[in-house]
Parts: sequence; structure tokens; C-alpha cells
Amino acid sequence: MESPLFSSLKAEQGFTPEEERIASELHEKGFAVLDFPDVDINARIDRIKAALGPKYGIHFADPESDKTTGERRIQDAWKFDADVQAIAANETILDLLSKLWGRRAFPFQTLNFPVGTQQDAHSDSVHFSSLPERFMCGVWLAMEDVGPDAGPLFYYPGSHRWPIMTNGLIGRRGYGKHLGSAQDPYASAWNAMIEAHGAHANTFQARKGQALIWCANLLHGGSRQNDSRLTRWSQVTHYYFEDCIYYTPAFSDESIGRLQLRNLVSVEDGVLRANSYLGEPVQDPKSKLQFPSSLLRRLVRHLR
Repeated sequence: MESPLFSSLKAEQGFTPEEERIASELHEKGFAVLDFPDVDINARIDRIKAALGPKYGIHFADPESDKTTGERRIQDAWKFDADVQAIAANETILDLLSKLWGRRAFPFQTLNFPVGTQQDAHSDSVHFSSLPERFMCGVWLAMEDVGPDAGPLFYYPGSHRWPIMTNGLIGRRGYGKHLGSAQDPYASAWNAMIEAHGAHANTFQARKGQALIWCANLLHGGSRQNDSRLTRWSQVTHYYFEDCIYYTPAFSDESIGRLQLRNLVSVEDGVLRANSYLGEPVQDPKSKLQFPSSLLRRLVRHLR
């Protein structure tokens, strides 16, 4: 689906008409919308709201209260909530993503939101990337109807085809650095790309039960919430694909081989998904005890 040869390859994939629609939209626009494939989705959403609601510190029962003052998200609620896990590990979604990307997908992170993020435009590629690149995607599920004043999701169609921002590209060192926000160093570069392409953002005013799949490099964010009394319940699940190296580009320097590797457990089964390259396991260099060669020579002489 991310291949530049997609138009000639798609006929060989055995896509159903719906799968071909989704694949073509992802290839051309970087995102695709579908109805979430779970007959129990409404019941799951109700249970998730009841279970997670008290954890946000928001007065949901009062329709006039400010819903933006509490906690904006809960990360990895799949670890204690079976419905969050079931949405993330939905078998139909996993099979679809695996067919679209050509490697087996696995979910590695969930985020649950009661309101919009109001987050600036960004690409997930600076947070989550892989070698080979682009073997990552996200699925956003609307847990209620989303109107224009609730801070709907926005995105720049086609931006997934723009250059992937790396530290080498913007001229900074990332390995071993600390950031308040991993995406801040890249904001001016993304804004420059938007201006150069004359790009305009589209918003996704979703209805309850709709899902949006997006490519790793699609620029997206959360619109301004015009009415603070509104909620915007949603769940995001991030997916990687098997037999890749998984790392965080914001804290890596790829050109000299310094990668902040991720040690990931699949939401699907709780099993570690090891970093690998063409079937060969890749070990994090930080996990090995290393000596400078001069120190090692002195140690050997001392032992002798």
C-alpha cells in the first residue's frame, strides 16, 4: 500500500472491493475511513466510558462543566480494561492491516481520550518509526458523534508522501537528548512543507463507531475545541508490523547507527515482539557491556 508500485501491484493482492477502496485511499491520501468491524462496539464503548470516566477528573454528569480541565488521556488502558484490548486487537482490523502493509500487524499502544487533543500538526514518524521505514500506522475510533466545536481530528491529505522528518534532515542530534515534546524540533519544518505545498487541512467530523486508519507520515492533529463543555471520546491504537527494527527517531541519529530502540509487547497476546532485520534478531547496544579498546587491552594485560 505504501509502495510507489502500488498501482501495478494491487491487482495481485486479492483485495475485495472494500479492501481495494481502503488501500487506494491510504496510498493516495494517507488515510481511509471505515465502520469499525465489531458488532458489540456500542456496548464496549459504554463500558469503557463507565470504567475510565472517573479516572479523568472531569465532571461528565454536569453538561455545563468544562471538560477540558482534567486529564486528557490514559495510555495503555488495555493492560487493565478488556474492552480497550478487544478494540486494539480486533482480528478483522489486524487481518486488514496485515494485508495492506504486507507484514503481520500487531498493536503496541493504546490511548483513550475523553476530549480532543488540540494538538498541532505532526507526523507519528518522529515518535514511532521502523527499519524498513513506514511499517507503522494508527487507527482512531470515534466513541461518539463528533461535531465541529468538539475539536475534531484534522489531517493534510497526501502529506504522507512528503519527506519523513529525521534529525539528520533538520540538522540536530537526537541520541541521548531530552525533550519536553518529541515533536517540537520538527514543527517549523512541517509548517514550511505545508506552506510550500499550499496544503489545506481537512477535518474528520466522525460519527460514533467510525474509524480512521492513517499512515505513519501523515500530518495530523486535533482542532481547537470551541466549546469546552463538549466531550470527544475516542481510542487510538498504534500498530507496528513484524520483522522490523522499532525505534524513536526523535531520540536517534540514524546516520551513525545510534537508535533509541523500543522493546515492545503486543497488546494482542502480551508477548514481546523482538527487534529484527530480515529475520535476524537485533540487540540493543545499550544492553551490552562495552569497553573502549584501550581499556580492554589494559584489562587483558592485568589479568595475564
